[in-house]
Amino acid sequence: MKDIKLIVTDMDGTFLNSDHEMSPDFAQMYQELKKRDIMFVPASGRQMRGITKYFDGIKSEIGFIAENGGYIIYKNQELFADEMDHDLVMKIIKAVREIPGARAVLSAKKKAYYETDDQEFIDFFTQYYTKNQKVDDLTEVVDDTTFKIAVYHPDGSEKNLYPVLKQFEEYNLKAVVSGKYWLDVMNQNINKGIALEKLQKSLNILPEQTMAFGDYMNDIEMLKNSKYSYAMENAHPFVKETASFETVSNDNFGVLKIVQSYLDNN
Repeated sequence: MKDIKLIVTDMDGTFLNSDHEMSPDFAQMYQELKKRDIMFVPASGRQMRGITKYFDGIKSEIGFIAENGGYIIYKNQELFADEMDHDLVMKIIKAVREIPGARAVLSAKKKAYYETDDQEFIDFFTQYYTKNQKVDDLTEVVDDTTFKIAVYHPDGSEKNLYPVLKQFEEYNLKAVVSGKYWLDVMNQNINKGIALEKLQKSLNILPEQTMAFGDYMNDIEMLKNSKYSYAMENAHPFVKETASFETVSNDNFGVLKIVQSYLDNN
């Protein structure tokens, strides 16, 4: 392994531990990456602000892939911003309302919007969506650019959400399980892998020069677009099948262990 130019990592379940904390060793490691001109890019299903808040001191120096690939920023410059059709957004929200226990978040450029009064859910989701607003009716949010509908179910997304929401794949959309409790509905041509490809082309970096880390199904395309792809020990079995390598869990900061090993040996 040599000549890595780009390191891209998922956030929750991958780069961050289970308490949503980053390793205190990252700051020193980043300085070494910077010296070697290795670009560091967090890639998440979170909204942009939910990612950049972890990197306030260096956010003007690195790239970010947010909204599962729907929004890309590099050195404070917007490279790409997707937009869903409002009529389809309304249909999805109405379908979510029919699923017992489900909660919808309309994830958009300015803010994330929600309509529920469920305080337990609000406390939970605002860990990921820090810039948010309660509205009376999500179908009436029209003055913002919608990237995706993020849907939560306390009893699991694969079993309780996907069987219902996969119907929207008929509308050139896709429903992707992005976590144990989360499913995202977005435009069909949006994923972290395509976003990574856009960034690679813009920086003139090849998949052969890319190292990637992930733990859930929304990371699969991104891992496929990287020669040095790692699944976390805690990753979904499908992700482990996709990745070329495996590292220790997010709670043991497996991303940093691999990156540090690369730095020590190259």
